[in-house]
Amino acid sequence: MMKSLFLSLLLVSVLFMNNFSEVQGKKWKGEGTTQNLESIVIGRCYDYIRTVNPAVGEKNCSEIWEAFKNAFINKDPCSILPKDYELFINLSLHTIPPNKSLFWENNQLLVNSFAGKGRRYMSLGDTLFGFFGDFLNWCGQANSSGLDYESCPTTEECENNAVESFWRMASITYAQHSSGVIHVLLNGSAVGGAYPDPGFFADYEIPNLQKDKISQIVIWVVDNIEGPDIDSCGTHTVKILENRLKTLGYDVTCTDNYKSVMFLLCLDYPDDSKCTLSSF
Repeated sequence: MMKSLFLSLLLVSVLFMNNFSEVQGKKWKGEGTTQNLESIVIGRCYDYIRTVNPAVGEKNCSEIWEAFKNAFINKDPCSILPKDYELFINLSLHTIPPNKSLFWENNQLLVNSFAGKGRRYMSLGDTLFGFFGDFLNWCGQANSSGLDYESCPTTEECENNAVESFWRMASITYAQHSSGVIHVLLNGSAVGGAYPDPGFFADYEIPNLQKDKISQIVIWVVDNIEGPDIDSCGTHTVKILENRLKTLGYDVTCTDNYKSVMFLLCLDYPDDSKCTLSSF
């Protein structure tokens, strides 16, 4: 009898502690902070300034990490603003070569391959500040200097979360420092269209382009090899983008299935009919 009572009390205590932990932890729907975040980003910083793009010169990677972390720790994870990353951006900022900027929507892995870590083009992910956070997740907790490794808020839960605000600030900065011929690589097979509006390019990059520093905007609309042809130059959302840019006074050109990008895509689909020599 006493043993059964003890086990019942123990079970109730365990359930209570689990429920209490759930409430205290304020669980979110998103993934938690990437494990070993500090080691990863400081390592990326040194990798960038030593091997990826030594031309940026010396950067204090530990100081950059501290500025990055201080943007969101000890704060409500739903109250992080782009301006909170200003010091981080200032410490990691460097020149983006003219004619090398490559904007994109719905094709990040393709852009990473095509840009070649800055050798062909320099996308946002090929800058130091973009390279720093690419494919990582992070958030802090109110009244705590620690990181939340269990869960972080999604954009659906709150827009002003640590990751969303980081990329907004990074996108604004990238656009402001782009010059010469601007390249835009869009996915013609994307559901909803190649040019999403709202979207990062529509909302944070186009408004921050410096028109006096830009000679031309070149748009490439490329379909997935096995995907449908949903959008193309002069139609649907791409036409909306072209009209917007022309209204702003930019010289705009647009090409469907740009050959150089198609060659890259065909490496993974060598036997597809779109990848025969006659198709090019």
